[in-house]
Amino acid sequence: MEDLFRSYWWLLFPLAWFIYGGFNSLLNYRRQKDTLDLIKTYAAKGQEPPEALLKVLERPIDADDDSWHSRRGEGSRMNDGNWFSVVLFGVMGVGFAYASWADIYGAGEAFLIVAFVLGALCLASLVSALMGRRRG
Repeated sequence: MEDLFRSYWWLLFPLAWFIYGGFNSLLNYRRQKDTLDLIKTYAAKGQEPPEALLKVLERPIDADDDSWHSRRGEGSRMNDGNWFSVVLFGVMGVGFAYASWADIYGAGEAFLIVAFVLGALCLASLVSALMGRRRG
């Protein structure tokens, strides 16, 4: 069992991220469900629900933070993240391509695969950044 843990300890991080995402989604679902129950209570009494209560339902169920409405109309701020990804994946791809070329640690083939994946991510981020600019 110890050997299994020693070989696959790194899987704890994606598993923890998966559990965190599921728990966050559950909390967001419960928040919206409770909000709908509260609105039903207002409707049963014949009263108009407060505007702030209705705004809670406008928030996407998978939103991670409370600032989602401030980013919704700002295409340029969202586009900045795409350009950051282009630079990050590009620099990392070049670094891994160099590691492949220099055959660091004798793992040139592995570094080449990583360089291709990062290059593809860089290209996808570039297309996303350029397409996002046209929409905004």
